[in-house]
Amino acid sequence: MKKILLIIATISLIAGCSASKEGSEMKAVNGEKSVTAKADFINSEGKDIGTANLTQTDQGVKIDLKLKDLSPGTHGIHIHEVGICEKPKFESAGAHFNPTQKQHGYNNPKGYHLGDLPNIQVEEDGTVDVEFTTKDFTIEKGAEHSLFDDNGSAFIIHADKDDYITDPSGNSGDRIACGVIK
Repeated sequence: MKKILLIIATISLIAGCSASKEGSEMKAVNGEKSVTAKADFINSEGKDIGTANLTQTDQGVKIDLKLKDLSPGTHGIHIHEVGICEKPKFESAGAHFNPTQKQHGYNNPKGYHLGDLPNIQVEEDGTVDVEFTTKDFTIEKGAEHSLFDDNGSAFIIHADKDDYITDPSGNSGDRIACGVIK
């Protein structure tokens, strides 16, 4: 009998400790973690120039870019098919991420690469602070169109703007920065 009373008292004590104070609400806690990834960018000299933080959301992959030390103006940026950034030309990153085998550019009547992204605008001080979301790929490992396939993926920033139509890279010029997505 004493054991039963002790158990009831313990349960009451635990319940009392976890009860909310008057006027406050108890909120459910979701134990699921967001799927995230990050890319650290380097320029052709190997100098750190910033990061991209990626978060899988219900709306797609949110990409938050914070970069510095780039030339002002409009630059093409794409996801490339290999997660390797060997300077100075970053050819090790391969071609654009294109698992659907389309042509390049949002305005191309034959479709676009899933790694095609909107141009970025670099401010006069050489910085970029921009966020955008895409539903064209995922960062969930093992999912269809995941950036985390057998050889990974990388961001490439180009010297010029992407014209959104010219295959294979939008006439966006040399590769000037790279960031492996991890």
